Amino acid sequence: MTLTLFADALVASLLVATIVTCYVLSKRIERLKADEGAMRQTIGALIAATDTAERAIAGLKSTLHDCDRTLADRLRTAERYAADLAAQVEAGQAVMDRITQIVSAASLVAPKAAEPAAPAPAPISRLANAAEAAAAIRQRAARRLDGQAA
Repeated sequence: MTLTLFADALVASLLVATIVTCYVLSKRIERLKADEGAMRQTIGALIAATDTAERAIAGLKSTLHDCDRTLADRLRTAERYAADLAAQVEAGQAVMDRITQIVSAASLVAPKAAEPAAPAPAPISRLANAAEAAAAIRQRAARRLDGQAA
C-alpha cells in the first residue's frame, strides 16, 4: 500500500506541476498575443508614417524642381542684364573716347587761333576744363570697369 500511495502522490505532484506549467505557459501566450497586437499597431503606425514621408518627399522633389527652374530663369535674366550692361558700358567708353579725341583736337586747334586775339584765353581754359573733366570721367569709367572685371 505504501508503494501505491507513493505512486499516487508522485502522480498527483506531477499533475500539479503540469497544471502549474500549463498555467504559466497560458499567461505567456496571453502576453505574446497582447504584444502581437501592440506590434501590429506599431507596424500600422510605421506604415502610415512611411506613406506620409513618401508624400512629403514627393512634395519636396516637386518644390526643388520648381525652385531649380525659377533659379535657372533668374540666372538667364541676370546674364542678359549683365550682357546689356556690359554693352552699354562699352558704348559709354567709346563715347568717352570720342569726346576725349574731340577735346584733344579742339585744344590743339584752339591755341593757334587764340594767339592773335586777346580774349582767346577764356575759351582755351573752357576747352581745357572740358578736356580735364572728360579725362576724369574716362578714368572713373575705367576704374569701374576694372572693378567689375575683378
